[in-house]
Amino acid sequence: MSRRIKRALPKSGARAERPKGARVERSRQDKDRVKERPPLHRSHGKPPRFAEPRREKPAPSAPVKAVADLPLPTKVQTVTVTADENNMRVDRFLEARFPGLSFSHIQRIVRKGELRVDGKRADSKDRLQEGQSIRIPPLRLDTPKAPGVLSEAQSKTLAALKEMTLFEDADVLVLNKPAGLAVQGGSGTTRHVDQMLEVMRDAKGQKPRLVHRIDKETAGCLLVAKTRFAATHLTGAFRSRSARKIYWALVAGVPKPKQGRISTYLAKEEGEDDTIMRIAAHGDEGASHAVTYYAVVETAAQKLAWVSLKPVTGRTHQLRAHMAHIGHAIVGDPKYFNRENWELPGGLQNRLHLLARRIVIPHPRGGVIDVTAPLPPHMQQSWNLLGLDTSRFDPIENAPEE
Repeated sequence: MSRRIKRALPKSGARAERPKGARVERSRQDKDRVKERPPLHRSHGKPPRFAEPRREKPAPSAPVKAVADLPLPTKVQTVTVTADENNMRVDRFLEARFPGLSFSHIQRIVRKGELRVDGKRADSKDRLQEGQSIRIPPLRLDTPKAPGVLSEAQSKTLAALKEMTLFEDADVLVLNKPAGLAVQGGSGTTRHVDQMLEVMRDAKGQKPRLVHRIDKETAGCLLVAKTRFAATHLTGAFRSRSARKIYWALVAGVPKPKQGRISTYLAKEEGEDDTIMRIAAHGDEGASHAVTYYAVVETAAQKLAWVSLKPVTGRTHQLRAHMAHIGHAIVGDPKYFNRENWELPGGLQNRLHLLARRIVIPHPRGGVIDVTAPLPPHMQQSWNLLGLDTSRFDPIENAPEE
């Protein structure tokens, strides 16, 4: 190992051991340092694939001002979508304009066609454009529950959320979601993060909002906005791809080359019992472009590899489908692991070995949020059995951002 790599190890190791309350870097100098990391050079002098300097990203736009709380209309009114509300979903638009308006009430007025966009019916998931005219019917605000003593079940839920918390301030919450806990409800799902956040409703009746999603069996960093101001900024950062996510996985075999870019189209394929993402051709119905960078960090007897992954796009099951596509499916993946005559090494649990390791995103009020999640118990067990060192330098640091 070269001296240059050794100097990088303490920085990486520090992140691996970071306790709760990860830092928010506030200075411009620190923000630039996140973007500009020194290239890694191998000891034999050949530069790695990801050594080329990154292209500068455009400077972030000026902070978006939150829309002021408006009184509930007692009769039909027409409003215009502002620049700050451009590209907002219809339901989010109503939540932002009228805090405390219940989800069921929003769905009802949209479903009945009482809300119109430029004179036409709209779906709650439709995106609004600046300048559009919105017809809003009379609205009813649900009376928020008076703050009081939490029930025993609510207290346990709040304690569970606090135990998961990696970072929290007045605007943002980053949770370390355990594997096996769903982010949102679905068929047969009774407990999920979105439901748990109900215990954190504020005096106005607003609860923290999910900013993105990760799969049920994927552990790690999950970003939550505690205010609508933060939600607007953080969702905008994801849309503009100024948020950076890094995942760790254990895969079958060793990818060659050890660093690379996977670019495919993905489309949803409905089965009798399950839904998966299949590799599609450009132009196929429902196909979306997906790009992932990968880098092998360490190997175990050429049978397994610890890989670091940086998704550029955020498609459903993107990392799982991409690794299976190149012949190195993620260990324990029930949907995409289909290698024949492959046996799980003794001592490793047959669970999805995928961790949302790190998230770096501009803070709504300036600076950068940079949070790292520890390995979940089943992955930590595998790392221990295989002798993998979490303090190793992660070459995905130098992968391009697009």
